[in-house]
Amino acid sequence: MEDFLNFQVILDNFTYFMIGRYPNGPLGGLGLTMYLAVVSCILSFFGGLILGLLSLSRIAFIRYPVNLFINTIRGLPLLMVIFWMYFLLPALMGTTVPESQTVILGLTLFTSAYMSQIVRAGIEGIPKGQTEAAISTGLKHWQAMLYIILPQGLRNMIPSFVNQFVSLIKDTSLAFIVGVSELTHVGTQINNRTMAFPTEIFIFIAGVYFVLCFAFTSFSRWLEGRLSWRKAI
Repeated sequence: MEDFLNFQVILDNFTYFMIGRYPNGPLGGLGLTMYLAVVSCILSFFGGLILGLLSLSRIAFIRYPVNLFINTIRGLPLLMVIFWMYFLLPALMGTTVPESQTVILGLTLFTSAYMSQIVRAGIEGIPKGQTEAAISTGLKHWQAMLYIILPQGLRNMIPSFVNQFVSLIKDTSLAFIVGVSELTHVGTQINNRTMAFPTEIFIFIAGVYFVLCFAFTSFSRWLEGRLSWRKAI
């Protein structure tokens, strides 16, 4: 029993868990996990914003294809989207593409489809009378959307965006399927090398994900309460 839950393996490989071989090699571990999550989240914010606005377009030949794309992506498992990007993107470009970039693109497409629905709900939650009032002042429809409706909707969308970012952090663990050395992949490498401490290694990884997700979830709740308080006054 004395060897039960021996976390010395974590201490011995702590730097590798955090940043991989960086700066003497490629970034890995938790550092790469956060890189994948942050870059994908930033791209997904703008992608979701564009898709959400286009899905509400009054022009049918824009609205229908965009909604078809959104519903198709949302209906697929994220793992399949990542595989598509991993195998399809190099074939289309005719050159090799770094695995981390294919994962970022897969995460971005998938998360953008979900964020587009947050944007859509946020905009539709604004009373239509505000759009009509803005248009009556001489603004065009796109100007009313950009200057009047969207700023109000974005305030209501922020907590949902933060929650989506939390999900994105967990989704990065699927990158190990295509050999990207994020936190889960690093843990698997260390486990395969030691062959003695799988429980300790994956308890540590689960704990890291829990701390990250709990921190961002708590921030989301605080932010939601803060925004509700400001709206009330």
